[in-house]
Amino acid sequence: MAVDQLPGKAREFADYLSGLLTRLDPGTGWCAVFWQRDPDGMRACREGREVPPWDVVEALLQDLATAYGTQAAAAEREPVRALHAAALEAWDARPGARDALGDRLDVMLREQKYAADRLAGLGRALASVSSPEQDRALRLDLAWARDDHERATSRCAELRARIERLERDAGGRPAAVAVSAPVSAPVTVPEEPQPAVPKQRKRRRGGARFAGVVEDDVAPAAVVVPEEVVPAGGSGTPRGARFAGAAEEESASVPRERAVAVDGAVRRQIAGTVEALVRLRAAGRSGEAHAVLVEAAYWPPDWYPPLAVELERAGLGADWATLLWEAASMPADRLVAAADALVAAGRLGDGRQILRQGVVRPAEEIGIAVLSLLGEGRRREIDALLDACVRMRTPEEAARSAGADPPTLVPLLLQAAQRVSEERHWDVLHALRVAGLTA
Repeated sequence: MAVDQLPGKAREFADYLSGLLTRLDPGTGWCAVFWQRDPDGMRACREGREVPPWDVVEALLQDLATAYGTQAAAAEREPVRALHAAALEAWDARPGARDALGDRLDVMLREQKYAADRLAGLGRALASVSSPEQDRALRLDLAWARDDHERATSRCAELRARIERLERDAGGRPAAVAVSAPVSAPVTVPEEPQPAVPKQRKRRRGGARFAGVVEDDVAPAAVVVPEEVVPAGGSGTPRGARFAGAAEEESASVPRERAVAVDGAVRRQIAGTVEALVRLRAAGRSGEAHAVLVEAAYWPPDWYPPLAVELERAGLGADWATLLWEAASMPADRLVAAADALVAAGRLGDGRQILRQGVVRPAEEIGIAVLSLLGEGRRREIDALLDACVRMRTPEEAARSAGADPPTLVPLLLQAAQRVSEERHWDVLHALRVAGLTA
C-alpha cells in the first residue's frame, strides 16, 4: 500500500517516521540495530505499509536524544505518541483487522515464550561459568535476551489492547486470545544493564522484528480466517476443513462449549494434574510446571476439552494456552485429532488455533507429514492439514510444501486451495509455477 493510499492519520504518521529516519544515522544506535535485523520491516514502515510497535518508535526517539539532545526528543514524544495511536486506529479500521491482529499476537506470544525460556537458560548457565571471557559473553547475551523479552511483552500488550478496542467497538466480548499468554512464569536472572548499542554482538534471532513481517516459518499476519459454525446435530468429529475455516452448507450454530464425558479415572488424573500445577505455580516452580504441561500435551485428544475446563476453572488459562503451543508441535495426525476433539466439544477457537499454530512449522515438514499420512490412507487429516496450510501461509510458502514430492503433493495442494476460493487456487498455482513445481 502506497503512502498516498493510506487513511489520513496513518499517512501523517508515515510521513513523520520517514522524516525521523532521515534525521538519524542508520549506522549507529537503535536505528542501526533495526536496519540490520529487519531491513524489509524498516522499509515497510517508512513507506507506510506497516505501523511499527510503540517500543520501536521510542527507541528511535532515544537515538534522536543522543543526536540532538534530550529536550528535542522530549518535545516530540507526546505529539508522536498521539500520531502513532491515531495511525494504529486507522490501520485497525481495515476489513479483517481483528483476525490479522490475532495472528500477529500468536506470533508475538511465541517470541515472548522463546525469550523467557532463553532468559532462564542463560541465568542457569551464568551460575556455572569458568572464565571471565565466558562470563562477559553470557552477560551480553543475557542483556539481549532481556531486551527481546521486554519488547515481546510490550508488543503483546499493545496487540491485546488493539484487539480489545476492536471488540468493544463491535459490541463483542473479548476473546480468549486477548487475555491468555503462553509464557512461562517469571524467570529470575541477574539484573543487567541494557546492551550498549554501538560495539555490540550480532543478535542471534529475529525476536525484535517489529513490523509484523514474520519469519518464513510462522504464519503471515495478513491472512483472514473467517468465523465458522458447527452444524447442529452434526457428527461428533467434523471434517477437518470445517474447523480450519472453510464455509459449510450447514449454518445452524450451537453453543460454544459442550460437556465431554470422561470416566472417573481420567477425571481424577485431570484433577490431580491441575492441583499439581496450582501448587507449582504458587511455589514459583515454573520449570516443573512446564514439564507437567508438556506431558499433558501428549495425552489422548479426548482428554483435552475437560482439561481445558479444569485449567480455566482454576485460573490457569495461561497454562492452557501454553499446552496448546506445545501440542502444536506434535506429529500431524495427533495434531488434527486434538483439533477434532476440541471442535467436537464446542471449543471452536481452540481447535482452529491449535491447527493454525501447527502449520507454522517449516513448509517442507508439512509436505513430508502429508506423505506420511497418505501412506496410512488418512485423507481427512491430509485435507485438514493442507486446508490450514493454504489459509495460513502465503502462496509461496504453501507451494514449498509440495517440494518433497511434487507429482503427489501438487494436486492435493491445489485441491485444498480450490476449496478455499478460486482466487487462492490461482495464487497457489502461480506460486507453484514460479517455483518450477508444475507446468
